Amino acid sequence: MLLASGAATGCGGRATTHHKPGTTHEQASGSTGTLLTSDDGAGHRLREVPAEGAPEVSLTARPDSVDGWNLQLAVKNFRFTPDSTGGAALPGAGHAHLELDGRKLARLYGPWFHLPAAQVPEGAHTLTVRLYADDHTAWAVSGKPVEGAIPLTAAAGRPGEHSHGDAPPQPADRTVTVTVRDGKVSPAPGRTELRRGERVALRVTSDRADTLHVHGYDNELALPAGQEATLILTADRTGLFEVETHESALVLTQLLVR
Repeated sequence: MLLASGAATGCGGRATTHHKPGTTHEQASGSTGTLLTSDDGAGHRLREVPAEGAPEVSLTARPDSVDGWNLQLAVKNFRFTPDSTGGAALPGAGHAHLELDGRKLARLYGPWFHLPAAQVPEGAHTLTVRLYADDHTAWAVSGKPVEGAIPLTAAAGRPGEHSHGDAPPQPADRTVTVTVRDGKVSPAPGRTELRRGERVALRVTSDRADTLHVHGYDNELALPAGQEATLILTADRTGLFEVETHESALVLTQLLVR
């Protein structure tokens, strides 16, 4: 069983919560549960609630037929509320964080997430998921974040690929390379046209740590500062989908799938 936690550090390193501009800490936090002075180890304060009726989450990981793993979060007494992130903490609502060996990979706004093999070095690891309130405090029971973990082992293979027997890796049909520096996107955001079923590789280098998000597909990828990261996506849905960064809220490109 897994639980969740949220994140931020205020001035002087004091554990705090995030909230929307123009709202006070008290207004943003709300009165749900008890806000503790302790945090989750990353600066996110714990929000204590009774064990009965507390949020819960379990995590499963299944190898993807093309690359990496498909993760599923099964939640109880909890609902994902991406539209109200940054608002007051409401009972049983919020988002999740995914960590690999204690390092944050992504913020999750729904029960499904694709973890690319490129994000998991060869060897044995631990995947952890935590549930957070909308104000980024960590839901907690008995003074501990509501969280859970599962083991994950990455087999040897080519960088960015997950090995499935002797099956050869499938190359991308299109590659989009983007650089983010000083809050500017280069080349300027445009539109990438794809046929349904084609695979596109999104190669992004950001000068600050961030998270890549593909709307409509809900695929995410951690962007380490100063390092190129690649997300390979199979365009199996038609429509227009924005690719953006979470923290800096920059549009990198649009995927037009016909």
